[in-house]
Amino acid sequence: MATDNVHEGHRGRVKKKFLMNGLDGFETHEALELLLFYCVHMKNTSELAHRLLDAFGSLSAVFDAPFDALCEFGLSENQAVFLKLIPEMTRLYIDDKHNNMDKVFDNDRIADSILRKFIGRENENVLLLLLDAKGKEVFCGIVAKGSISNTNLPVGKIVDYSLRYNARSAIIAHNHPSGVALPSREDLEATANIKNALTLIGVQLLDHYIVADNDCVSLAQCRVAPALFGYYED
Repeated sequence: MATDNVHEGHRGRVKKKFLMNGLDGFETHEALELLLFYCVHMKNTSELAHRLLDAFGSLSAVFDAPFDALCEFGLSENQAVFLKLIPEMTRLYIDDKHNNMDKVFDNDRIADSILRKFIGRENENVLLLLLDAKGKEVFCGIVAKGSISNTNLPVGKIVDYSLRYNARSAIIAHNHPSGVALPSREDLEATANIKNALTLIGVQLLDHYIVADNDCVSLAQCRVAPALFGYYED
């Protein structure tokens, strides 16, 4: 039991390191060790990672090794299949990320897409959609819960995500669970703060949508604050 606790404690620390910084700062054997957590249970995967790298020569060679060679090395069938999945899933990921036209921003569909994100949400949430230089979605998710006008305005988190995903433009949205889809003064102030923060890192805020029931209002299109999105009254 004590040995199990040692393994669990070590694995927890490695996972936490990954969640905080991704694989930046990981040695190759440490990255492979982390991956092996999910197919090798209650054993020292650091030692196994070193042995795999020594046997096959490199990380990519481990993944590219024939299934039979991995089994002959001593891995179980499930463990060998898991490692063989990595390059295949990488290929699918890259193909989907760069060739999936559904990820291209479509102004005609954006309102419907945003409405779907708020189905069943009873509390106020802030949604962030990030696009790359080609207008493709690189991130879409809830980044804060609670009123957008309170002191927990997620400007820092929005900037952090934008930098992390190398975004070039952004759209934000939040819902009014018990109101109407019209912006308040606080909403406009929050939009200006977010826009200014994003401008400093070279990211354009394209729009801010407000959702209520089955209604979705674009601040850019309704022009309640023309200067926010580049519109100016004559």
